Amino acid sequence: MDDKLTILYVDDEKINLMLFEINFQKKFNVILAESGDEGLQLLNKHNDISIVISDMRMPKMNGIEFINEARKEFSNIAYFILTAFDYNDEIDHALKNNIIHKFFTKPFKIHEIEAAVNNAIKDLGLDNR
Repeated sequence: MDDKLTILYVDDEKINLMLFEINFQKKFNVILAESGDEGLQLLNKHNDISIVISDMRMPKMNGIEFINEARKEFSNIAYFILTAFDYNDEIDHALKNNIIHKFFTKPFKIHEIEAAVNNAIKDLGLDNR
Protein backbone atom coordinates (compact mmCIF):
# COMPACT_ATOMS: atom_id res chain seq x y z
CA MET A 1 0.00 0.00 0.00
CA ASP A 2 1.14 3.55 -0.66
CA ASP A 3 1.90 6.15 1.97
CA LYS A 4 -1.29 8.18 1.46
CA LEU A 5 -3.32 8.90 4.56
CA THR A 6 -6.44 6.76 4.99
CA ILE A 7 -9.80 8.46 5.51
CA LEU A 8 -13.04 6.74 6.46
CA TYR A 9 -16.10 8.57 5.14
CA VAL A 10 -19.48 7.58 6.58
CA ASP A 11 -22.71 8.65 4.86
CA ASP A 12 -26.02 6.87 4.32
CA GLU A 13 -26.46 8.32 0.82
CA LYS A 14 -24.61 6.50 -1.97
CA ILE A 15 -24.30 9.64 -4.13
CA ASN A 16 -22.47 11.45 -1.32
CA LEU A 17 -20.11 8.50 -0.85
CA MET A 18 -19.38 8.46 -4.56
CA LEU A 19 -18.78 12.23 -4.73
CA PHE A 20 -16.44 12.13 -1.74
CA GLU A 21 -14.43 9.25 -3.20
CA ILE A 22 -14.16 10.88 -6.64
CA ASN A 23 -12.91 14.14 -5.10
CA PHE A 24 -10.42 12.71 -2.61
CA GLN A 25 -9.15 9.36 -3.94
CA LYS A 26 -6.09 10.90 -5.61
CA LYS A 27 -4.86 12.50 -2.39
CA PHE A 28 -6.05 9.95 0.22
CA ASN A 29 -6.92 6.29 0.57
CA VAL A 30 -10.69 6.53 0.93
CA ILE A 31 -12.74 3.88 2.72
CA LEU A 32 -16.52 4.23 2.58
CA ALA A 33 -19.26 3.18 4.99
CA GLU A 34 -23.03 3.53 4.59
CA SER A 35 -23.82 3.61 8.33
CA GLY A 36 -22.31 4.17 11.74
CA ASP A 37 -22.40 0.43 12.38
CA GLU A 38 -20.49 -0.26 9.17
CA GLY A 39 -18.06 2.53 10.07
CA LEU A 40 -17.31 0.85 13.41
CA GLN A 41 -16.72 -2.48 11.66
CA LEU A 42 -14.33 -0.85 9.19
CA LEU A 43 -12.42 0.89 11.99
CA ASN A 44 -11.86 -2.52 13.56
CA LYS A 45 -10.78 -3.99 10.23
CA HIS A 46 -8.45 -1.19 9.03
CA ASN A 47 -5.84 -0.07 11.56
CA ASP A 48 -4.45 2.53 9.14
CA ILE A 49 -7.44 4.92 9.34
CA SER A 50 -6.24 8.30 10.64
CA ILE A 51 -9.21 10.51 9.76
CA VAL A 52 -12.96 9.90 10.03
CA ILE A 53 -15.49 12.19 8.38
CA SER A 54 -19.13 11.41 9.07
CA ASP A 55 -22.46 12.68 7.86
CA MET A 56 -24.55 14.02 10.75
CA ARG A 57 -28.05 12.79 9.94
CA MET A 58 -28.21 9.06 9.36
CA PRO A 59 -30.76 6.41 10.39
CA LYS A 60 -30.22 4.48 13.65
CA MET A 61 -27.05 6.34 14.70
CA ASN A 62 -26.27 9.97 13.84
CA GLY A 63 -22.74 11.20 13.17
CA ILE A 64 -22.02 12.39 16.71
CA GLU A 65 -23.35 9.14 18.20
CA PHE A 66 -21.15 7.18 15.78
CA ILE A 67 -18.09 9.29 16.62
CA ASN A 68 -18.70 9.01 20.37
CA GLU A 69 -18.86 5.23 19.98
CA ALA A 70 -15.76 5.13 17.74
CA ARG A 71 -13.72 7.33 20.11
CA LYS A 72 -14.14 4.76 22.92
CA GLU A 73 -11.78 2.43 21.08
CA PHE A 74 -10.11 4.73 18.54
CA SER A 75 -9.22 7.94 20.39
CA ASN A 76 -6.10 8.60 18.28
CA ILE A 77 -8.16 9.40 15.15
CA ALA A 78 -9.24 12.88 14.05
CA TYR A 79 -13.03 13.09 13.65
CA PHE A 80 -15.08 15.51 11.56
CA ILE A 81 -18.77 16.03 10.78
CA LEU A 82 -20.04 16.85 7.29
CA THR A 83 -23.68 17.93 7.20
CA ALA A 84 -26.26 19.45 4.89
CA PHE A 85 -28.03 20.87 7.94
CA ASP A 86 -27.39 23.84 10.17
CA TYR A 87 -25.00 24.06 13.06
CA ASN A 88 -26.83 22.81 16.16
CA ASP A 89 -26.34 22.26 19.89
CA GLU A 90 -25.06 18.71 19.40
CA ILE A 91 -22.35 19.86 16.96
CA ASP A 92 -21.53 22.83 19.21
CA HIS A 93 -21.07 20.49 22.20
CA ALA A 94 -18.90 18.12 20.13
CA LEU A 95 -16.63 21.00 19.04
CA LYS A 96 -16.34 22.54 22.52
CA ASN A 97 -15.48 19.15 24.04
CA ASN A 98 -12.96 18.22 21.33
CA ILE A 99 -15.06 15.26 20.19
CA ILE A 100 -14.72 16.54 16.62
CA HIS A 101 -12.03 18.77 15.13
CA LYS A 102 -14.34 20.68 12.82
CA PHE A 103 -17.61 20.46 10.98
CA PHE A 104 -18.18 21.06 7.28
CA THR A 105 -21.35 21.83 5.37
CA LYS A 106 -22.60 20.18 2.20
CA PRO A 107 -21.96 20.72 -0.56
CA PHE A 108 -18.41 20.35 0.73
CA LYS A 109 -15.47 22.45 -0.36
CA ILE A 110 -12.52 20.25 -1.28
CA HIS A 111 -9.86 22.75 -0.18
CA GLU A 112 -11.58 23.34 3.18
CA ILE A 113 -11.59 19.62 3.96
CA GLU A 114 -7.99 19.14 2.77
CA ALA A 115 -6.79 22.05 4.92
CA ALA A 116 -8.60 20.75 8.02
CA VAL A 117 -7.28 17.21 7.45
CA ASN A 118 -3.74 18.54 7.06
CA ASN A 119 -4.09 20.54 10.30
CA ALA A 120 -5.40 17.48 12.13
CA ILE A 121 -2.49 15.42 10.82
CA LYS A 122 -0.07 17.94 12.31
CA ASP A 123 -2.05 18.07 15.60
CA LEU A 124 -1.91 14.28 15.89
CA GLY A 125 1.76 14.09 14.89
CA LEU A 126 0.97 12.01 11.80
CA ASP A 127 2.75 14.31 9.37
CA ASN A 128 6.07 12.49 9.61
CA ARG A 129 4.82 9.25 8.00
